[in-house]
Amino acid sequence: MKRALVTGGASPLGAAICRRLAAEGLHVVVHAHAGLARAEALAAELQAAGGSAEALGCDLTDLAATRAAMLHLAEAGVPQVVVHNAGTHQDVPMAGMSEDQWRGVLDVSLGGFYAAVQPLLLPMLATRWGRIIAVSSVTALLGNRGQVNYGAAKAGLIGAVKSLAREVASRGVTVNAVAPGVIASPCRGRRPGPEAHRRDRADEARRKAGGGGGAGRLPGLRRGRLHHRPGHLHQWRYGLNGAPGGFRPKRRAEQTCPAGNRPGP
Repeated sequence: MKRALVTGGASPLGAAICRRLAAEGLHVVVHAHAGLARAEALAAELQAAGGSAEALGCDLTDLAATRAAMLHLAEAGVPQVVVHNAGTHQDVPMAGMSEDQWRGVLDVSLGGFYAAVQPLLLPMLATRWGRIIAVSSVTALLGNRGQVNYGAAKAGLIGAVKSLAREVASRGVTVNAVAPGVIASPCRGRRPGPEAHRRDRADEARRKAGGGGGAGRLPGLRRGRLHHRPGHLHQWRYGLNGAPGGFRPKRRAEQTCPAGNRPGP
């Protein structure tokens, strides 16, 4: 059974990803820091539904502690799927932004990518198969007022993905990023606009029919095969604030790896 690690797995988006991976038959490691109790509850839910899961608690901003946690995790079997979903935001105009507000957001989103992925890379490469996905944001592409720190962190993830994809593609490991807009969740509410409401209803219908919902679909993790071309950036349909007429491509991918470096299925 393949193993998957989802950082920030206790968040609404992270939980949707964990449920989808568990439904695909993977053993899911639900990571959390402050929300460890929610991660444990989610792992118990997945187990009760017939899946395989466990919770993992560590602070991604503590590089030494995270490295130790990842190496300990790999002793039971290296996670061959890593989804870096952990992130935070402290929205404030840059003129009034403190150093802590700047560093705090970058340390979790961008520093956390290094903290979680780097210790697992060599063990993953040794298996000659792996899937690494970073959850970026449309803010990294468009910018947003009051989110200079958040936009910088998420844009950094895209650059890291494109470079890492070139390093590891020849070993059967793909690295991708997704850049979602605002996602319906308890902390964000429903996406505004009539078209957004229509898609919310369609997502709910698919979920009830067993086909998953918007947050559970993650490009780069395809049903049964969990693969995609390396170095791609996937932009989800809803752009900033989900506003009609905004930046809303259905799917756009930017290829960065030479054709000779693409891994097979």
